Amino acid sequence: MTGLMVCVAVLVAASVFGLLHTRRSGRLKVRGRDDSRWLGAADLGTELGARATLVQFSSAFCQPCRATRRTLADVAGMVAGVAHVELDAEENLSLVRELGIMKTPTVLVLDRQGRVVRRAAGQPRKADVIAALGEAV
Repeated sequence: MTGLMVCVAVLVAASVFGLLHTRRSGRLKVRGRDDSRWLGAADLGTELGARATLVQFSSAFCQPCRATRRTLADVAGMVAGVAHVELDAEENLSLVRELGIMKTPTVLVLDRQGRVVRRAAGQPRKADVIAALGEAV
């Protein structure tokens, strides 16, 4: 009977963890004023967008990174003045460490000056990206 109780407890704990992880993954979170960071053309290797910039940190074998790339490219194509920049996390380790990026894909939404206004770890939904751009523009 004890083994059954342990098994049920482990299944419940794993289910709760899975639901929380799924719920939090890909959400564009507002960055606090104390930890806001500014990124420029030197950091990104390209110019910022005229109105906003979508920065994606990816890795070579990341399947969600491919879907995120398509989503961000679609949004950048729909909204004038928005640029999409994809950075390889392995090639930009110092920036990854400085920004505290723990998984790929990670998406940063920058305003026109390069201030990080939103951040998502995981694959964001297109509607969430468009809503985040509303704040950045």
